[in-house]
Amino acid sequence: MAVSANRLELLQIADAVAREKVIDREIVLAAMADAIQKAARSRYGSESNIRADINPKTGEIRLQRLLEVVEKAEDYSTQIPLELARDRNPDAALGDFIADPLPPMDFGRIAAQSAKQVIVQKVREAERDRQFDEFKDRVGEIVNGTVKRVEYGNVIVDLGRGEGIIRRDEMIPRENFRYGDRVRAYVYDVRREQRGPQIFLSRTHPQFMVKLFTMEVPEIYDGIIQVKSVARDPGSRAKIAVISNDSSIDPVGACVGMRGSRVQAVVGELQGEKIDIIPWSNEPANFVVNALQPAEVSKVVLDEDAERIEVVVPDEQLSLAIGRRGQNVRLASQLTGWDIDIMTEAEESERRQKEFNERTNLFMDALDVDEMVGQVLASEGFAAVEELAYVELDEIASIDGFDEETAQEIQQRAREYLERLEAEMDEKRKALGVSDELRQINGMTAQMMVALGEDGIKTIEDFAGCAADDLVGWSERKNGETKKFEGLFSKLEVSRVEAEQMIVQARLSAGWITEADLATETEEVAEDEAEQEA
Repeated sequence: MAVSANRLELLQIADAVAREKVIDREIVLAAMADAIQKAARSRYGSESNIRADINPKTGEIRLQRLLEVVEKAEDYSTQIPLELARDRNPDAALGDFIADPLPPMDFGRIAAQSAKQVIVQKVREAERDRQFDEFKDRVGEIVNGTVKRVEYGNVIVDLGRGEGIIRRDEMIPRENFRYGDRVRAYVYDVRREQRGPQIFLSRTHPQFMVKLFTMEVPEIYDGIIQVKSVARDPGSRAKIAVISNDSSIDPVGACVGMRGSRVQAVVGELQGEKIDIIPWSNEPANFVVNALQPAEVSKVVLDEDAERIEVVVPDEQLSLAIGRRGQNVRLASQLTGWDIDIMTEAEESERRQKEFNERTNLFMDALDVDEMVGQVLASEGFAAVEELAYVELDEIASIDGFDEETAQEIQQRAREYLERLEAEMDEKRKALGVSDELRQINGMTAQMMVALGEDGIKTIEDFAGCAADDLVGWSERKNGETKKFEGLFSKLEVSRVEAEQMIVQARLSAGWITEADLATETEEVAEDEAEQEA
C-alpha cells in the first residue's frame, strides 16, 4: 500500500472508525499520522526526527524530516549547520528546526502491519479515554444495560458505550442473571486502570434504593421530600428515613403511594426486599423510636457523649424490637447513627435496683452512715461522694428528715473521705515516679496521675505528647456497629473538652507551643466557622 494511495479512501476510513468508536475524527487522523511516522523512521533511520501531516480536507500526506540548526553539525540526519540553514531560510537561528521534505514511500508488509498496530492502539486509547470521561460524571446514577456474560459470579453488563461489572458481593442474595437479561444498577465508582476504564455497578448500595425512590416519587425528584438516611440488609429488609419540606405533604404517604403502588415498584426491583419508611426527626430520641417500628417503646435514655441510647420496651415487644437475628435493631442503629441498647422493663428495673444498692453501699462506706441514710441519699439522685462534698448545703438540708447540722456533718465527712482518697493516690503516684509538675495542670487529680503513671506517662513532656483519644477513649464504626476503646481517664468522668484543655496546658508548659500560636489557631478556627456559616 503506498502512502500516496487513494486520499479519499484514507479520509473515508478515518470517518468510519471515528463513527464506529464514537471518537473524534482528528484523533483517528493523528493515529494514522503516528503510524506513518513510525514506518518512515524504519525506512529513513530510527534516529531521524520525522513528522507526518495528513490534510483533514484533502487527505494529502506530507512527510518531512526536521533538522535542528546548530553551529557545527555532527549528525546530518538530525542536524544542519547554521550556514546551510540560512541558505534555505535567511532568518534561521540556532535551535530552530528546518523541515526537509521527503519523497512518498511504499509500505512493506512488516511496515504496514506495524502501522496497523499503532493505529489500533491509539484508537483503543482514545476509546478508553472517551468511556472514562463519559462515565466518571455518571457516578451516583442508575444505568440500564444487558447482561453480556457471567464470570465466576460477577456479571458483566453491556451499557452501550461501555461495559460495567456487578461483583458478586454487590448483587442481591439469591439473584441470578443470564445472558441477554436486562439489568438496572447503581454506578458507585469509575476507575481508570491499565486495561481500560472500570465501571463498578451495585444493586446492594443504599443509594440504589434512594435513586429508585427518586424515580418513582415525583416529590423526591422535585426536592419537596428529602431522603435523610438509608439502611439496607440487601434482599431482606431496609429502612429509609424521609422528611417533607412542605407541611401539607405527608412524606411517608407520598413514598408509599396509592395502595402502595410506589413502594411496591421499588420492592419489585429489589427482589421483594421489605422496606420500612420512617419519618425523620432531628430529635434523636424520637428518631430512634420511629426507627424501631413496628416495635413499641416505653422509655428512652440518651447518652450524647457516648452516642449511645438505651431503649426500654415492654417484655412482649422485645423480640419484635430486636428482630430476627438482630436485624431490626441493627438497621435502626445504621439508620440513626446511634448505638442502641434494648432492654425489657423488668431488666431495667433490676438494673436500677442494682445501681441503687451500689450507691447506698458507697455512701455507707465513705461517710460511715447507716443503711437508711445511704438509701435516702441514693434515692435523692446523688451518684458520687464528690457531689455531696461540693453541692450547696441547702440541697442536702432540704431532704426530708435532714436538718442543717446533719447536712454539715455529711458534707464534712464527704470532704474528709475525698482528702483521704487523694492522699492515698498521691502516695501511689509518688511510688510510680510521676512528676510533681503535672500538679500544675488545672483539673489534674492524684487519681488521674496514678492512671498516667501506670501507663508510663510521668512528666509534662510525656503528657504533652498525648492525644485526647488516649485519655478519654475513642470509637470506631464498622458495618453499622460501633466498637468502643477505653482511654486512661475513661472511668474518671473526664470530658473530651477537659482532656484537650489539659493537653494544651501541658504543651504550653513544655514549650511546644506559645500563647501566640494558640491565639493564631483560635482565629483561624473562628474564620473557618464563619465561612461555613456564610
